[in-house]
Parts: sequence; C-alpha cells; structure tokens
Amino acid sequence: MKPIKKIGVITGGGDCSGLNAVISAVTKTAIRKYGIEVVGYIKGYLGLYQNDFIKLDMDRVSGIMHEGGTILKSSNKDNLFNYRFEDEDGTVEYKDVSDIAIENMKKEGVDALVVIGGDGTLTSARDFYRKGVPVVGVPKTIDNDLPSTDVTFGYNSALTAIVDALDKIHTTAFSHDRVMVIEVMGRHAGWLALEGGLAGSADVILIPEIPYTLKSIIDKINERDADGKNFSIIIISEGAKPKDGDVHIREMVEDSADSERLGGIGEQLTNQLAKLVDNHEVRYTNLAYIQRGGITSHFDRSLAQRFGVSAIDTLMQGGAGKMVRYRGRQIAHVSLEEVVGKGETGETSKGGAKMVEPEGQIVGAAKSLGISFGD
Repeated sequence: MKPIKKIGVITGGGDCSGLNAVISAVTKTAIRKYGIEVVGYIKGYLGLYQNDFIKLDMDRVSGIMHEGGTILKSSNKDNLFNYRFEDEDGTVEYKDVSDIAIENMKKEGVDALVVIGGDGTLTSARDFYRKGVPVVGVPKTIDNDLPSTDVTFGYNSALTAIVDALDKIHTTAFSHDRVMVIEVMGRHAGWLALEGGLAGSADVILIPEIPYTLKSIIDKINERDADGKNFSIIIISEGAKPKDGDVHIREMVEDSADSERLGGIGEQLTNQLAKLVDNHEVRYTNLAYIQRGGITSHFDRSLAQRFGVSAIDTLMQGGAGKMVRYRGRQIAHVSLEEVVGKGETGETSKGGAKMVEPEGQIVGAAKSLGISFGD
C-alpha cells in the first residue's frame, strides 16, 4: 500500500448521535499524530460520486463532539455499485459508478477512506476495498444490530432518549389509569425496546425476535389490575409482529436500499387493545426520529472518539479492509469480510443483523422481574 498523505471521511446511512465525535477524532488524530490531510465527503457516497467535499481541519472540528447528527450530512440511498438513474421518460436503470468515485479520489489525491456507517454503508466500504481502495470502517447504528462488535455508538444515546420518554409517559399513565403503547425503532433486532424497556420500567416488551399474542398482553394488563397497578406500559419495536401475522409496512420507497419502511405496528396494537381491554383508555406514542437526535451521551462520546482514533491508527498501520470494534471494553478490529452480511459464530443473526437471543440473559432477567414479552 502506498504512503497515505490524505484521507476522506464518509458518514452514510441514518444519522445518529456520535457521528461528529468520530469525525472530530479522525481529523485530530490524522493531523496531530500523522501529519496528514483530511477531507469530508458531503452526503455520504453521493459526495464521493459528485466529488463534493470540504476540508476538515482543527478549526472545523472544534466544538462538535457533543452535537448530534453529522456536519458532513448523510444519505442512505446512494449505492455507487448499483446507482439509480431515471430518464426524462421515467425509465429507471441502475449502473455501477464506483470507478467514477475512485477517479475522483485520485484526482484530489485522496489515498484512503474512513467510512462510518451500518451494514449497507459498510458493504460498499468492503466493495471499494475489493477494488483496491484502502478503507477502514467504523460501526454506527442506533439499533445496535451490527455483528462483531459488542456495541455501536449511537445506541446509548438512543436508549437515553427512550428511557427519558418512558419516565415521562409513566406519570400520565399512572394519573389516568391508561395503557400506553410506545413504539421505538428496530427493524430486525429488538435491542432498543429490550434495554430501553428494561431500564424504563416497561411492563410489556415486544420485539422482532419473539412474536406476540394479544391474549398474553391482555393477561399481563389484567394481572397488573388485579395487583392494584391500574396502568401498563408497553414498548414495541417497529419490526415486532404477532404470532399469526407479519411486520407492519408503513410505505415502500423505491429508490432506497431498504425499500420497505416499517412503522405503525404500535398504532395497530393500540387499536386492537382498545377494543379488548376494559376500564382503560389505550394511547399510542411513536418516538420515531426523537431517538436519533439530541446531545450525544457521555458513553457514545467516549466510544466514538476511541473508534475514530483507532480507525486512523489501523489505517496507518496497514490495516485496510478492517472495521474497528468494541469487544470486552477494548477497541480492536476485524475484517470487513467477516462483518458484512453475516454474524460471527455464536451470534444470532438475520440478514446480517445481530439479534436478541430469546433465551438469553437479558430477556431472562426481564422475565424474572415480571416483564411480559407477549409470548
């Protein structure tokens, strides 16, 4: 690998808290420790394709660590290996434009990339590495569903938002003897609902990995009523589904890598319970994008900065084609080939996602506390 004198940074996929902390750490480490230049591509891979970037220096990244979102913007629609073109007559075709992106890098003297994102973004990072581009990935998703790392940055900040919301919802649930249904993100993996519900004192936790029945949920509500607890809190992942049904698709987005947009299962459940539960009003809240935004938690700030430092160290030490990861309180790295599209041995996975283990320790602890999973 030729000497690296200039690197590009990409933030792809959905935004989350901690992205700016990684950008800050990558930039400061590259400049202070290695004396190399840094640029940031605007709107993820789209910026790489359009050669749209900004210079990242010490002044540009000063004071951004705590801010949510990303100063580089983001996009989850621009797969350069399968890029969407639409003609004037409405005809749609897909082309591989990755070579254009590589030529843009060469033209600007960008020798390597630090790519920050989830499964889709890191899949393209792997594909660029296969074409000879030195790449290091940084795992990011609020769902905490990437394999090969104990935790992703952004997850803790999202949990903080969920628990804060549950704390507030508890007061009105108690005051009005209501059943409150709170929907959170989690397409395939229920980590947010599981740990958010556990920390936020939910009475029922519904996740994709454990299909539910209405009867079990109603039984839990009746049990609480019999104990004099005349209100109940139900937290449900957007990807949860009943035993005799399927996920609830909110809309289809044709130009997105994830064309099926989930959401609304909580409202559907609310309407069903309202017809079946006596003596309670049933109300629904979807936390939606509140989970993605806001000030970055102290844990995510620390983790994101450690990831950023490690990404540059790994790249400069010849570790291209790797993803930095958090394992056993230590930052290490693993091959992108081992991460994308599959989990390591022993990890429950679906379509590459790291799943909650239905018989695992956290679910077991929640059940010991009397929390129902609707099963």
